[in-house]
Amino acid sequence: MNTFKLSPLKKLEIILEGAHREFATGLLDRAGVKGYTIVGNLSGKGSHGFYEGHLMFNEDDALIMIIVAVPPNLVDALLEGFQPFFEAHSGVIFVSDIQVGRPVKFMT
Repeated sequence: MNTFKLSPLKKLEIILEGAHREFATGLLDRAGVKGYTIVGNLSGKGSHGFYEGHLMFNEDDALIMIIVAVPPNLVDALLEGFQPFFEAHSGVIFVSDIQVGRPVKFMT
């Protein structure tokens, strides 16, 4: 019986205003990230209170989350690239350990 081999990666969940989507995806692209998932229209509660997602007029006004899986050696460079942005804008990055079954899909 073949065993499905898992490989360790890091998952970044980047939450920011939709107006800054191009900045974030551009940084990821320049870093060599092979792909990401963007989830729009987020709602939640943070240090500034409750934020209700809405898409009535402009999705740039809504929060988005960009989910990306990367090799561990890429995390520090990405965090360094995002640090100046998050010093001037609201948002957050979560980093967690994950395992994937097809690492070639995520390696640069």
